[in-house]
Amino acid sequence: MRSGQRVFDARQHDPYQAAGKHPEPTVCPDCHAIFHAGHWQWGSAPDGAHQTRCPACRRIRDKLPAGWLTLGGAHFNAHRADVLAHVHKVAAREREEHPLNRVMAIEEGPDEVVVTTTDVHTPQRIAEALERQHHGEFEVQYGHDEYSVRVHWRA
Repeated sequence: MRSGQRVFDARQHDPYQAAGKHPEPTVCPDCHAIFHAGHWQWGSAPDGAHQTRCPACRRIRDKLPAGWLTLGGAHFNAHRADVLAHVHKVAAREREEHPLNRVMAIEEGPDEVVVTTTDVHTPQRIAEALERQHHGEFEVQYGHDEYSVRVHWRA
């Protein structure tokens, strides 16, 4: 574990998660994920399925990310296109496996890029993949009073 990193406190719940279970099946009208067998997943909802917006789509609509990943450093700036292609690859795999784990936006600045996500896991998974592929180092800071994470990767 890196300096300053702590294990995420599972008792601190995502306020966008439903307090109870949705009726099954439920489909999100925006992304078409379905709530089935107790969790959101990709699949086909039958006609007449209950509709409610999933937590990820609610966060996207409200423009309220749970995760921030800041990318920077000399190596990053020299290999920006390669690094961002890797970010997109990892984000696509994460979204495919976990429908609620999505990139909300990628904001490019002259010296760094900020990636916002709908969950607290995706920023760290992207940073870990970047560390394996491009080296560098990252640090993780979980929010103390909220369901959030900020990850900084530098190379």
